[in-house]
Amino acid sequence: MKKALIWSALGAAAMTIFGGAAIAAAKPPKAKISMAQARAKALKLAPGKITDAEYEKEGGAWRYSFDIRQKGHIQEIGIDARTGKVVENKSEGKVDHD
Repeated sequence: MKKALIWSALGAAAMTIFGGAAIAAAKPPKAKISMAQARAKALKLAPGKITDAEYEKEGGAWRYSFDIRQKGHIQEIGIDARTGKVVENKSEGKVDHD
């Protein structure tokens, strides 16, 4: 029982030391355009209701990603966070009406 507690304590200490460094390194950079600017651009391309919005790293670049519910389907719009350019504009399929 003592060995299990010691290993648990060592594991927790390692996670605190090394996990904190990993989290700090994964912090996303500050975007050059705001979420609000990207949202406005996405809605201009695909009018509808935004059901999901993310600031994510995809393909080596940081971007805003929006899922927009339109008549009968979801449109995904990706906006590059550095340049403001559209990097994705595709249909994700029909809306599930469960």
